[in-house]
Amino acid sequence: MNKLLLLPLLFFACTSSEIKEESDVFQTINSEVLQNSDGYNSLREATETIGHRLTGSENGAMAEQFIYDKLISYGFEDVAFQEFEVEAWSRGTISVTSAINGNADTIPAVSLGHSPDEANVTAQVVDMGNGLAADYENISDKLEGKIALTYISLLEGTPEGTRNLHRSEKAALAIEHGAVGVIIFNQVEGGVLLTGTASVTGELLSVPAICIGLEDGMAMKQQLAGDPESVTVSISMTNNSGMIKARNVIATLKGTELPQERVIVGGHLDSWDLATGAIDNGIGSFSVLDIARTFKANNLQPKRTVQFAFFMGEEQGLLGSTYMVEQAEKNGSIEDIKFMMNLDMSGNPVGMNASGASIDTVFFSELGSKIQTIDTAYKAGFSSRAGLHSDHQPFMLAGVPILSVHSNLDRSIYKCYHADCDAFELVNEEHMRNTARFGSMMLYAIANAEELPAVKMNSEQTKQFMIDNGLEENLKMQGDWKWGE
Repeated sequence: MNKLLLLPLLFFACTSSEIKEESDVFQTINSEVLQNSDGYNSLREATETIGHRLTGSENGAMAEQFIYDKLISYGFEDVAFQEFEVEAWSRGTISVTSAINGNADTIPAVSLGHSPDEANVTAQVVDMGNGLAADYENISDKLEGKIALTYISLLEGTPEGTRNLHRSEKAALAIEHGAVGVIIFNQVEGGVLLTGTASVTGELLSVPAICIGLEDGMAMKQQLAGDPESVTVSISMTNNSGMIKARNVIATLKGTELPQERVIVGGHLDSWDLATGAIDNGIGSFSVLDIARTFKANNLQPKRTVQFAFFMGEEQGLLGSTYMVEQAEKNGSIEDIKFMMNLDMSGNPVGMNASGASIDTVFFSELGSKIQTIDTAYKAGFSSRAGLHSDHQPFMLAGVPILSVHSNLDRSIYKCYHADCDAFELVNEEHMRNTARFGSMMLYAIANAEELPAVKMNSEQTKQFMIDNGLEENLKMQGDWKWGE
């Protein structure tokens, strides 16, 4: 064949290959995950052999090693523990009694994280409604020396558009107004008890904070409505706090063209101790594990370096992810982190949420359409919002663009959020498989993009981004506002 004729043909072949490359990769990912997905089985194995994954506990260390060994078995050569030392908390004993006009009854309750090592409090209870800032307006010293009763969610009749607060922020407001104890009652019927940190700073509280069931909370609230001084509660508890060592687990897949630029996909491995944490955050962290397996099984080699991160300490104050960001800021590599994808209680994605500066909505629209072409179960939804209280937060505060997914999980699982019923029986295998499929496609598209669909923000841009998203007051309450008054 004439060489001059061959050159255009070669060019056409290369161009066609490049055009088809991403769609071919997506098809390969789809087929491989449908046939060999292992996240569900690995999570079942972990819940059966390890149990809960509380940070700093023996179980937590076993979970760290479990993930490390899995990554090695998948063929990763660069897998590392990132050890950090922090103060952590674990529960001990608790006894709660409620006396209505002198008649005492024991109430089932659990300590909320970062309650004192020891507390013995008896005081009248004051109904503080939703426990929002508006509920504390013009109360004078009404709460001084008393125990605050608040709802975990928003009560019926709350004005539409009212923004709820995290339980730790509700506890902080109560303590600020003189409460000697905090009772937060759950929103789930059937006496389900919820745990979680009640400290906005990650430090021990000065007063005990507990969770009681919905029915007990509503009964107490009804009694107080008729006689505001008729309920007295006694809280006796012991807990444990101290310095512990924990380890993030990080697997690195080096990029082919821009190896210095990093895209991180992560999820917290730790859980609370009332159950095995299969949903929070087993479905997230073990989906990250399956995405890592998928990349190695298909020998995917995007332009940028991809890091698969499994964080410990999220439940006790974003400890592991904060440490990772702090280390990156110290050595200057924070500038190399171009995107962070977080999977926390995420599953069965039907869309994406991207937050940061200069979001390329066209990129995400086209990416959503490509994934939907693979499977119409994916609905190609898109939003650009920002929130707090998960491992993306320290990255976001450092100006890194964030990606998360719109989940389409069974609503029933949320009844067991942070509760003693968060068990493997709640996990839907198909939902985890979809997370691995669609999550792998999203991750590959960003890591292999010619131009990233968002840019890292500088300090002033990040500050304005937080203000624009209504996060300033929350961050100040947490002590995480970095820009002064």
